[in-house]
Amino acid sequence: MKPIEEITLLYEITKALNEHLDLKTSLYKVLDILSSSMNMVRGTITILNPVRNEITIEVAHGLNPSAMQKVKYKLGEGITGRVIETGKAVTIPKISEEPLFLDRTGVRKKKRGQDLSFICVPVKRGNQVIGALSVDKPFRKTYSLKDGQKLLSVIATMIASHVIKLETIRMEKERLREENRRLQSVLKDKYSISNIIGNSNKMREVFQMISQVSKSNATVLIRGESGTGKELVANSIHYNSHRAKSSFIKVNCAALPATLIESELFGHEKGSFTGAIKQKIGKFELAHKGTIFLDEIGSLGLDVQANLLRILQEKEFERVGGHQTIKADVRVIAATNKNLEEAVESETFRGDLYYRLNVFPIYLPPLRERKTDILLLADFFLEKYARENHKDIRRFSTPAIDMMMEYHWPGNVRELENCIERGVLLCEEGVFHSYHLPPTLQTGKESDTVPTMSLENAVASMEREMIIDALKNTRGNITVAAKILQTTVRKFAYKAQKYGVDYKYYR
Repeated sequence: MKPIEEITLLYEITKALNEHLDLKTSLYKVLDILSSSMNMVRGTITILNPVRNEITIEVAHGLNPSAMQKVKYKLGEGITGRVIETGKAVTIPKISEEPLFLDRTGVRKKKRGQDLSFICVPVKRGNQVIGALSVDKPFRKTYSLKDGQKLLSVIATMIASHVIKLETIRMEKERLREENRRLQSVLKDKYSISNIIGNSNKMREVFQMISQVSKSNATVLIRGESGTGKELVANSIHYNSHRAKSSFIKVNCAALPATLIESELFGHEKGSFTGAIKQKIGKFELAHKGTIFLDEIGSLGLDVQANLLRILQEKEFERVGGHQTIKADVRVIAATNKNLEEAVESETFRGDLYYRLNVFPIYLPPLRERKTDILLLADFFLEKYARENHKDIRRFSTPAIDMMMEYHWPGNVRELENCIERGVLLCEEGVFHSYHLPPTLQTGKESDTVPTMSLENAVASMEREMIIDALKNTRGNITVAAKILQTTVRKFAYKAQKYGVDYKYYR
């Protein structure tokens, strides 16, 4: 073979190896090229199973599948077994004159006036032999088997590199699959119903409704004030449904400009409007077979509402500027803190869309209506942020608890979480005190008529709180408690009596 022909052959093989990510497809393509370029009658690529020390045919040209499946060699057995065992190439001018040649495939019986030459080279990964590449050629005195061996050795090196690359890709894919399975499991655990905190009667009703609706495809409308945990409920519904392994797409309708919301939800075609330089896939298309969560749905314009109604009824839509109808199997979960009934009356929200969304409404009560959950949530956030900030804060002081229970929490759970996070950052001791809470909680109850605490009362409140904490930590031991506060037992007892604190209560 001339040098220019060899270069062309190697180029074609490189192209074939990089064209496919499937190993067998690539290797079959290589053998097809060798067949046409080297006048190859038959070619095989064998792979060593290192566990069994067994050699099998991975791909072959000129062999039927049944012959490939039945042929197996032990390491060191026959010419191929010896090449893989020693890592050294072998050339045989005439197969018929080689006693070591096994011909287990039974396809190499000498025909009248025709003999075959055989070239077998190892396929190596570093210093490790992983298989062999072999070729049958019609015997010709003028053909240099040495040159053929050199060419096949180069091709075997290329094959080995391709195998390594594909193995790396396969291992990375498997790692990503495993990571995906792990994350799906984590998400399912994270958003399980049991992880939504609350034991009030109203929250128990919410848990029951989530459990009932999760396994269905029903459209869900989550109602409630801002900060009550509507997105957490939407997560719980999706990750406990049969769509949990599919996409969960979240869209905050209030955060997107009115001019972009339709494109964001349904996508657009190239050139459909100024700035549409390429086609865009919309959120509904991305959520196919999964769930889409439309937060703050009450802020949608009437034109977008019409398209949304069509998706809910017909399960189809068109991209902005497009004419192709796209089918979308998407479950819709919507949320709003607005009064949609009033919006329907004022004709800012379509009545037909409201009834289509309101198939299964879930109402999340504000925190002021579930007072028994405040301490549960506060304890959860205290543990969470103390762990994140590497602080040993074990509990809330009694005045801090009283202050949280008396507050009206207009920002609901979100406001409570922010208050606890701020307090943890300020707290440098083992107890979370009332003065670690923000000033908004220390101004009294919801009414603006509550007067600001005087300096004298503030000092008295602080002293009482410190006395109670000291008695709690010492289990009512007044001597040790006085020592902690660096005062005398007489002064401690006097102050405790003054503030109505009985040390026996803490024993």
